Amino acid sequence: MSVNAVPAFREAHKRLIVALDFPCAHEADRFLSRWRGREKPFVKVGMQLFYSAGPSWVAGLTEAGYSVFLDLKLHDIPHTVAGAVGSLASLGVDLITLHAAGGSRMMEAAREAAEVKSGEKRPGLLAVTQMTSTDGRMLNDELGIPGSVRDSVLNLAHLARRAGMDGVVCSGGEAGWIKEEIGRELLTVTPGIRLEGQVKDDQKRVMTPEAAVNGGSDLLVVGRPIIRSQDPVAVWMDIAERIQMSGRDSDGKEA
Repeated sequence: MSVNAVPAFREAHKRLIVALDFPCAHEADRFLSRWRGREKPFVKVGMQLFYSAGPSWVAGLTEAGYSVFLDLKLHDIPHTVAGAVGSLASLGVDLITLHAAGGSRMMEAAREAAEVKSGEKRPGLLAVTQMTSTDGRMLNDELGIPGSVRDSVLNLAHLARRAGMDGVVCSGGEAGWIKEEIGRELLTVTPGIRLEGQVKDDQKRVMTPEAAVNGGSDLLVVGRPIIRSQDPVAVWMDIAERIQMSGRDSDGKEA
């Protein structure tokens, strides 16, 4: 992993990414105003907000000092994805996602575009393995992919590593396998985080913050448990503390 592409996410609050799952910039701005006077949270901008607010709003976040994970899950022919990454890299974001299922040439083209556009300060590129809403039945019966979810995740993670991706998006239950079988330097980013007793919603493979970090996840993406809370800042601080107290550091080594 290039140290110039992906920062060292060692502090607990930098390992926690708040998913801004809002329909418009106004609601996202109102939510972020709760952090006024505090350390800015690391935020995720997904498809709904990006398509509503637009690139200029995202650029405004980075100019204001926010670390931004741009989760657009790019998946198209190599030329098209390369062009998209080139455009997105100019926004100053820290991380961009694309689907590993797009194949090695698509991922290689994305990396080449990011390097040409951004040089040494390029964004980190994360390959999505299998969505945390995917279970074995969906994988086998609907998508027609044989084997277990674990088999598919590891195969796509290997492909991503060979294509030069900086990391992968996977569930907390798979991060440890990836660290062991592919390498600890590959960044593992985990969505589907829930606190004890919370409903899974549309997620299938979920995990608590402590279990995910102890299992090998480097960064945790948390949306609904924070943004639906009556006191989002307090929940954010609580999860950051849980990360800090968990048993592994950001390199996956025992603390």
